[in-house]
Amino acid sequence: MTGRVLVAGDANLDLVLRGDVVPRFGQAEQLLEGADLVLGSSAGICAAGLARLGVDTALVARVGADVFGEQTIRLLTAAGVDTSAVRVVDEPTGVSVILSAPEDRAILTLTGALAGVTAAEVLSVSAGTRHVHFASYFLTPELAGDLPAVLTELRSRGVTTSLDTNWDPAERWEGVAACLPLVDLLLPNAAEAVALAAAVGAAADDTESAALSLAARGPIVVVKDGAAGGLVVQGERVLRAPGLALDVVDTTGAGDSFDAGFLAAWIEGHDLAVALRWAAVTGSLSTRGAGGTGGQATRAELTEAIDAS
Repeated sequence: MTGRVLVAGDANLDLVLRGDVVPRFGQAEQLLEGADLVLGSSAGICAAGLARLGVDTALVARVGADVFGEQTIRLLTAAGVDTSAVRVVDEPTGVSVILSAPEDRAILTLTGALAGVTAAEVLSVSAGTRHVHFASYFLTPELAGDLPAVLTELRSRGVTTSLDTNWDPAERWEGVAACLPLVDLLLPNAAEAVALAAAVGAAADDTESAALSLAARGPIVVVKDGAAGGLVVQGERVLRAPGLALDVVDTTGAGDSFDAGFLAAWIEGHDLAVALRWAAVTGSLSTRGAGGTGGQATRAELTEAIDAS
């Protein structure tokens, strides 16, 4: 079964800096190897990735009435995302500065307008939707506070749901426990899975045990594990899939492209092993270009890479 996917959460630009990116204060000037202003945000990148894979995708988010907001909407539209539910408000558009190193990155974010997206905005445009994906839980506090009720309502309508919390800047991880029995898919990365498991009282020493403890609370848990690919846990069943060996340009947004690959396969009815393979490959391919969307795969590129691996 296929149908429209609605992505809800953050929408902003990323300023991705590469090279000598570890700050040294004292007015030291450092020279960079590259700087790109690109589409950012977990929800925005995931929505773009879904659209690029041929999925009918819309985004619910907020931007400001400024040049960053205009560019955010322009890039989303160019990627094939329906932006009619992206609301323009009288606040500055959010922006993230990505200090990108080959094996890691740091992220500095101004939430601005993106933080205000509401449950009512999501539910008002969810009619006819097959699946709703929620991203950046901790950056959208108004929506997060109402998320259990939203998930309950969507489930009553027969709409499936997924949640990628992303990292909690406060590192308290509050509120997610109430969502776990109500959401179909939970999509953390390895570090987030361990932190979330601890937050729900199931401390885990490794990614797999964390995923198992989270899956015991209800959702299918799909974990992004960097260069190792990823794993999926349903009940006590554990599956793994490797990523691709590529020359990495930028890892920014690879996890959001991973989400897009998994969701694209899952809503088409593929089994978990196939969905995880799609996820691992789309996440890997996204690292070919600068920013979260510069290397995102088309359906043809995904198929070719899977057939060749």
